[in-house]
Amino acid sequence: MTADFIIVGAGSAGCALANRLSDNPQNKVVLLEFGGTDIGPFIQMPAALSYPMNMSRYDWGYESAPEPHLDGRRLALPRGKVIGGSSSINGMVYVRGNACDFDTWEEMGAKGWGYQDVLPYFERLENATSGDEGWRGRSGPLHVSRGSLWSPLYEAFVKAGEEAGYARTEDYNGYRQEGFGEMEMTVHDGRRWSASNAYLWPIKGRENLEIISGAHVNRVLMEGKRAVGVEYMRSGQLHQLKCTREVIVSASSINSPKLLMHSGIGDAAALSALGIDVVADRKGVGANLQDHLELYIQQACTQPITLYKHWNLLSKGVIGAQWQLIKSGLGTSNHFETCGFIRSKAGVKYPDIQFHFLPFAVRYDGQAAAEGHGYQVHVGPMRSKSRGAVTLQSADPMDKPNVQFNYMSHEEDWEDFRACIRLTRELFAQHAFDPFRGKEIQPGSDVETDEQLNGFIKEHVESAFHPCGTCKMGDANDETAVVDSECRVIGVDGLRVADSSIFPQITNGNLNAPSIMVGEKAADHILGKGMLPASDKQAWVHPNWQNEQR
Repeated sequence: MTADFIIVGAGSAGCALANRLSDNPQNKVVLLEFGGTDIGPFIQMPAALSYPMNMSRYDWGYESAPEPHLDGRRLALPRGKVIGGSSSINGMVYVRGNACDFDTWEEMGAKGWGYQDVLPYFERLENATSGDEGWRGRSGPLHVSRGSLWSPLYEAFVKAGEEAGYARTEDYNGYRQEGFGEMEMTVHDGRRWSASNAYLWPIKGRENLEIISGAHVNRVLMEGKRAVGVEYMRSGQLHQLKCTREVIVSASSINSPKLLMHSGIGDAAALSALGIDVVADRKGVGANLQDHLELYIQQACTQPITLYKHWNLLSKGVIGAQWQLIKSGLGTSNHFETCGFIRSKAGVKYPDIQFHFLPFAVRYDGQAAAEGHGYQVHVGPMRSKSRGAVTLQSADPMDKPNVQFNYMSHEEDWEDFRACIRLTRELFAQHAFDPFRGKEIQPGSDVETDEQLNGFIKEHVESAFHPCGTCKMGDANDETAVVDSECRVIGVDGLRVADSSIFPQITNGNLNAPSIMVGEKAADHILGKGMLPASDKQAWVHPNWQNEQR
């Protein structure tokens, strides 16, 4: 079997690539995915989001190595092993990122990836039901919606932000990110609108697109310095698939560098030590690993207006039945319906703290709910200076890689997290919460000093599941870069990487939207059809950010 293009990974970027590359019937495209079908209520029902990320059927089951700055804790790292990839198991929060994120990418060597370059691709991918006119896409494949704000706590959170001196933003994905407002989600007609629902299933009849699930890609086949195909395992059988044009790796920020290293592309000394033949010495492969960490700040609620009243089998059954029958009710939301983006201090140019508000006091994985009614924010810094790495444990491609984030290795990380806790407490103390505020559940009002807060952070901080950066995009002369500005792997031919692993620096917010954008833009690079015309829009930046925090 021979393809023109082989795409490894049916995740956020891979699904977009499969759609765009197969749009021309002359292009034979094969999409390989290790996971299986995304059909089923655990994935498709938005409110069930805590289930698929904890099911081995849908999740690779990765975790961090013992983290030295967190007392050796191993942190969970769910990654989608299913059609749709992590967009099929994530929290469905839709955040483009801040305009300054992409301008920073360009400054770091990713030419042509500044905000005005990527904005047209965000518009192309979106079908947003609301938001700033002229800034949002209305006819793209990815449906973006807002919640019903069924609990008065949602508005209380936004109002508290205003009372604390922050602004309200009508669209954090439009002209102005900074402020408090409604959060957007990838939900459509009551269903999770994953990358597969947006990009794959509408075109499943294309004869020039073949989707092979259950395929574990072991390595890229190289002839000299040129990628000519892939080797993969399926149902216990080893297969080789050749291509005439290119192999595109969209296997995630964990599996993309892993695949490159097993293919002989990476740090030459480390590969040689494992007995892997070196094709290209690229020391940046697997390095530059970044993530967002977050804490759950929880407050008891004095009124029965939270999701806690539905935390029982009967209520869950009713919600599930209502969703199954008519796709309505509480099952249709991820329940992160309001949010905030603020700057931690004066002198920070654009937001570096994100809040997800939830009218429930519970862990993200759904494993532990507070006793009684409560509400919480997930809060954390957006631009930690800590960097980790993905490395190989052995030359066996079936072995899991070693993932060491090196979380909290900078003193600024501790300072930033203490600021997150104190700024959140200030929000929860505003008049808007007076009718609802009970005791502070977590950290607890007795946790006050820097030392006490550091202890709480060390014990309770969790990943927000936003790993990226391990195949950094940059200038071809940058020894730490893995791909150039057209996503081509530096030092070889016929091979590209297009997913969150190419981010030079982590973006502000959740990573699904910018990952899909990478797939959209990479497709135009691969097809050689020229880029969409750059925008002339300038996003909002606080006019006195040097001197004011809000």
